[in-house]
Amino acid sequence: MSLKGTRRPEWLTFDCYGTLIQWDEGLLAAVREILHDRQAADVDAARFVEVYDRHEHALEQTPPHRSFRDVSGQGLRLALEEFGLSGSEGDAAVLTSRISAMPPFPEVVGTLKALKASGYRLCIVSNTDDDIIAGNVAQLGGHIDRVITAQQAGAYKPARRLFDYAHEQLGVSKDDVVHICASPHLDHAAARDIGFRCVWIDRGTGRKLLPDYTPDAILKTLDEVPPLFASVGW
Repeated sequence: MSLKGTRRPEWLTFDCYGTLIQWDEGLLAAVREILHDRQAADVDAARFVEVYDRHEHALEQTPPHRSFRDVSGQGLRLALEEFGLSGSEGDAAVLTSRISAMPPFPEVVGTLKALKASGYRLCIVSNTDDDIIAGNVAQLGGHIDRVITAQQAGAYKPARRLFDYAHEQLGVSKDDVVHICASPHLDHAAARDIGFRCVWIDRGTGRKLLPDYTPDAILKTLDEVPPLFASVGW
């Protein structure tokens, strides 16, 4: 697949965490803080994150739909229990407050500014709650036009429902958007099933492509997006 020969999009949609915002780094720091409070120096923080992610993603796909604040809190409690540690009511607040404060990658704000200046409209589509992501969006220079969350749609990626809802809210078809993301597991399944164009930002985290889907372009950082678009005549 390639963007060459396709029409210029009206909207660019973005995954937030890992694409615009430093998710892996921020989550690891939050987990280290939680483990430190429990004097759990023998627990590997990176391994704990893997266990937390497994529980979080499973809870997101288990009916009924729950807020990300609830999902993240339950996922954290289950991960702590798996490591033989006790949870507390304040754990979820620690985690979600750290998520809200996670900063953008260094090149992000400048790139968003350049894309806005080129006439694109910018929308975030994210697996989170409105109040949690507000702190992250506030750090993006005022360049984001719309924010659409799992809370609004009542569904989490990789379910296509969140993207269908986003396209309905924006008043566009799949051919009017290009989606830019860093998470193959969460975003590429919807791109495959719906057929919207997709650019993967592969930041070298070790995440792997789906076996049955190849994005339209693969870049290392977000600031490679404007030159890519220029190369296809947009």
